[in-house]
Amino acid sequence: MDIQLEKKKGIRRKHLPYIIGGVLFIVLLGWIIFGDHSSTLKIDARGVSIGTATADLFNDFVRLDGQVQPITIVQLSPEEGGIVQQIVIEEGSTVRRGDVIVRLSNSQLDLQILQAEADLAEKQNFLRNTLVAMEQDRLSNQNEKLQIELDMTRRKRSYGQQEKLHAEHLIAREDYLQAREDYDLAQQKHALIMERIRQDSILRSTQVEQMEENLSNMRRNVLLVRERKDHLDIRSQINGELGLLDVVLGQNVSTGQKIGQINDLSDYKVEALIDEHYIDRVRTGLNAAFERQGASFGLTVQKVYPEVRDGKFRTDFVFTGERPDNIRSGQTYYINLELGQPTEGIVIPKGTFFQSTGGSWIFVLDAEGKRAYRRSIRIGRQNPQYYEVLEGLSPGEKVIVSGYESYRDNQVLILD
Repeated sequence: MDIQLEKKKGIRRKHLPYIIGGVLFIVLLGWIIFGDHSSTLKIDARGVSIGTATADLFNDFVRLDGQVQPITIVQLSPEEGGIVQQIVIEEGSTVRRGDVIVRLSNSQLDLQILQAEADLAEKQNFLRNTLVAMEQDRLSNQNEKLQIELDMTRRKRSYGQQEKLHAEHLIAREDYLQAREDYDLAQQKHALIMERIRQDSILRSTQVEQMEENLSNMRRNVLLVRERKDHLDIRSQINGELGLLDVVLGQNVSTGQKIGQINDLSDYKVEALIDEHYIDRVRTGLNAAFERQGASFGLTVQKVYPEVRDGKFRTDFVFTGERPDNIRSGQTYYINLELGQPTEGIVIPKGTFFQSTGGSWIFVLDAEGKRAYRRSIRIGRQNPQYYEVLEGLSPGEKVIVSGYESYRDNQVLILD
């Protein structure tokens, strides 16, 4: 007879794997729904720099390195090329307008002067010979005119006599007609010679004017060529200082080549290179200042150059008041350029985090200062000390402002 076994109640061993699996599933589900999935990185708190967002006055300025330059620089360039024959004034010397600095020689130019003078002499001789020939033609025409007039007078007298005799029937009609025809021919010849004299006079006058004009042009050409020889003396165009002279004796200098410069030391300007980030904000008339010898000196933007090179553009400043003592070309001044009026806002200290984030996000510490969470922000203006925060931070919040190169892909930082 079979005995019926009574089933055991409660959790049996074979049920444990299912129970554990269910618990793990519930825990996993809860982590998925309620857990913090942010990538977390533990860092050394001593290796980061922390700044505080504060409500303060934001001074909109940029700090620049400016170099003192003469107010005007005039380039030295020869109008005529040649060989350096003499250096009259040495570099660094004071010069006056018109002083000869360098003398050049040019044998080719000397030949051109001689050729121009020879052409002028030849043209003058040709004009004189032409005038003599024209005068001879004029005298010949006058002589021919006199002969024709004399012949016409005689023909007229003979015709008058023949006309009276023919009227009295004392001579044949043929003799009378010949006398009249001779007189008519003499009149026609006289008219022709007078027209030729008139035309010759007009032509002679025109030719003389043209030759005299050509001769005048040749004289001016000779003067210009001689002036070119004067240009072999390179002179100072202004009063100032010979700041640079880059030639040596015997050097061949071409026309227009820069060989030096004259510095106008009657005043000075300050030249600075500014990051292209500010090119839309820098304009003429902006004020700037720098500290020197325990005093503050004012500047204003005189000119902004539009060309950008290596990420920077050039700007010239002029003084608005006193100049520092012992000011010299090449000195460096640290300038604060005002880009706008001070305004109230939220600011944070400048830091290297900006290179990684571009100012679009930052790590913000919690109240205990143990964790830092990534947060989107918007940064506006900046000066050498602070960033202006337009969105994303409140006064009193602490942020990490040091570099993010090692953890810019993380969402949460644990400060250990």
